[in-house]
Amino acid sequence: MMRLPALLLAASLAFIIHAADFPATAAADEEAAINQAVQQELIPGAVLVIGHDGQVVYRKAFGWRALIPAREPMTVDTIFDAASLTKVLATTSCLMKLFEDGKIRLNDPVTRYLPEFQGGHSDITIRNLMTHFSGLRPDLDLTPPWSGYEPGIQKALTDTPAGPPAVHMVYSDINYVLLGEIVRRLSGESLADYARHVLFEPAGMKDTTFQPPAALRNRIAPTELDEATGQPLRGVVHDETSRFMGGIAGHAGLFTTADDLAIFAQMLLDKGRVGTRQLFSPATVEKFTTPQTPPDQPVLRGLGWDIDSPYSGNRGELFPIGSFGHTGFTGTSIWIDPYSRTYVILLTNAVHPHRGKSLTSLRGRVATIAAAAYGYTSREVKLTGFNETIVGAGVHRDIIVNGNVLTGLDVLAAQNFAPLAGKHIGLITNHTGRSRDGKRNIDLMLAAHIDVKRLFSPEHGINGVEDQENVASATDAASGLPVVSLYENGKRRLSPENLAGIDTLVFDINDVGARFFTYSCTMIYAMEEAARQHIAFIVLDRPNPITGVHVEGPVLEKDLESFVGCAEIPIRTGMTLGELANMINGERHLGLDLTVIKMTGWDRGMWFDETGLPWIDPSPNMRGLNAALLYPGIAMLEASSNYSVGRGTDAPFEQVGADWIDGRKLAELLNTRRTPGVRVYPTSFRPVSSNFKGKTIPGVRFVITDRNVFDSTRFGIVLAWALETLFPGKIEWNVDRFLIGDGRILQAFARKQSPDATVEVLTDELAGYEQRRERWLLYPPSSQK
Repeated sequence: MMRLPALLLAASLAFIIHAADFPATAAADEEAAINQAVQQELIPGAVLVIGHDGQVVYRKAFGWRALIPAREPMTVDTIFDAASLTKVLATTSCLMKLFEDGKIRLNDPVTRYLPEFQGGHSDITIRNLMTHFSGLRPDLDLTPPWSGYEPGIQKALTDTPAGPPAVHMVYSDINYVLLGEIVRRLSGESLADYARHVLFEPAGMKDTTFQPPAALRNRIAPTELDEATGQPLRGVVHDETSRFMGGIAGHAGLFTTADDLAIFAQMLLDKGRVGTRQLFSPATVEKFTTPQTPPDQPVLRGLGWDIDSPYSGNRGELFPIGSFGHTGFTGTSIWIDPYSRTYVILLTNAVHPHRGKSLTSLRGRVATIAAAAYGYTSREVKLTGFNETIVGAGVHRDIIVNGNVLTGLDVLAAQNFAPLAGKHIGLITNHTGRSRDGKRNIDLMLAAHIDVKRLFSPEHGINGVEDQENVASATDAASGLPVVSLYENGKRRLSPENLAGIDTLVFDINDVGARFFTYSCTMIYAMEEAARQHIAFIVLDRPNPITGVHVEGPVLEKDLESFVGCAEIPIRTGMTLGELANMINGERHLGLDLTVIKMTGWDRGMWFDETGLPWIDPSPNMRGLNAALLYPGIAMLEASSNYSVGRGTDAPFEQVGADWIDGRKLAELLNTRRTPGVRVYPTSFRPVSSNFKGKTIPGVRFVITDRNVFDSTRFGIVLAWALETLFPGKIEWNVDRFLIGDGRILQAFARKQSPDATVEVLTDELAGYEQRRERWLLYPPSSQK
């Protein structure tokens, strides 16, 4: 049967769509789950809509819309009391628009917009309200009875907080009562009118409204019996607080259909676009749907949206962390997964005719079936691209940094490579040696008539695709230049023969900021040979992707030097390669004729995604900024052959596993440590190469919640302690000695020393390193730490 577009016309008869990519078995399983819930009287009926990759692939009504006073069949165009979906559909959407218009800032105190809040003295911020970390109580008191919008607002403004902000998550309707009032004051319209203008009408959500008119009553699913009349509430909001306030409030009061919700979900998947209209910017959508909760908290919530909390059971067992959704007390729910481009909308009126039923199991089962239909076979496995979405979400900046960084290559190219004119060049580079606009350094130099004699490639080869111990020398296909491998048959250094006819070496490779990523040793070895041969050496500097601010981990002991660590520096260096070259030349007294072509526009606190430069995987298993951030801590244990750091999967260094690991126990223990900026989840994965090739193994997955506070090597130390605590003797620590680089740390791992005590050992030497490196830094200290 043909697919229908996401924008559906309302239908008066129940029918089902089975698109080609929604398996019949999955459809049957969904039907069985919901029909069973109807038969067991868990729900009167339901409407289920599933969308995938821009299309509605499943749409069906089940059971009954009403049971009393007379039975009415459920139809796909039934209008439901959305309950707390109001928080994300209406209030959050309005706040997104106000945020885009510069009328509200997330870290501002609530008193800036509601001056009378808490008598004008409160530390509660807009972010606290939106993430439910305000400390306010769950709801307003309803006795003695009261009525009216203004009395409700006054109660919310003066309600005494139950605790301080940013300490514990307490799901609170009061938060959104206040936010709805902020929308009203900033927009000059009621929440209902403003939401209609900025979202519902331009999106084509024709049946989404507060205070639905009487003409829609027959299509509205009734809810609970009204004690005053003995009849079900129908077209009147179920939530008592919203009802007392007249039916328009920031936390509840909206009515909608599954078809309208499908339009809304697709809009978010399309980064704010509906058809030809851009309702919200992609950056705004991303900000509001990625984690914004404090990094030391055991829950993940976006701005309005739920990601992973006690209320996110409707995610099911397979949709990944990083997808998002919400539920409503009446029985409504939505879950959206941007990585598979899938959404699941399940609308019921479970409170009809009486409340008291839990839908957590049903919602979870429905979502799990849908996720399985699109390839999710193990929870947390499919997170590719997620970490680039949430990395740094906890930074809490209201302005996204859009850098205009020019690398050393860009700076030199702007000079038409004048400093290289008349020189005979040997270029040490690989696939990362590209300009801001994507052109190869090789081609740019040749076009400028620079005499490039020979190319030299590091580990992984000139094209960055080799993942083996021996990378052969070759010829660059585009230029015809010879490529001498510096990772061939045990060879790691330049020979005098390699340098015949060369008077200047140029180094242009993007590093990842970790000591044992071998490109830095390729540079250092080349510097040493250039000094011996009296050859000039030029470094075209590039950003440290994980900032030049953070310095972490043990400083390498000299007797543990190797190709994965050839300088007495910590694991996370906090330097660019240009700065490191300065340090090596100075501290080792090489006497090298060294020039560093500095970047312009780079701030030490910049993460790579703030530079405006295109990300190019530095190696086959370094597939994103999140992996680069985790790498210093995770890779220091990877020499163990009975242990996987995710090589050969779609998420190297973002997960670890082994056939002897119990993922749930390991995740639980790691989470009890509450390492700032990271959360851990059980998973399983099947590497196609490297350790455990072709075998499905259990393990854990790491999700960064705040990159600015995350200490990667500290977490690596915690991970080592947890592995030895739960699975003693499984890892032979000594094989990791060249990666860790400090014998004291190895001993601490073996005897299960407290991670805090182990980290404390590093304090003095890291302070000494920071003093050492200061004189070699080329870029000023950052204001963005």
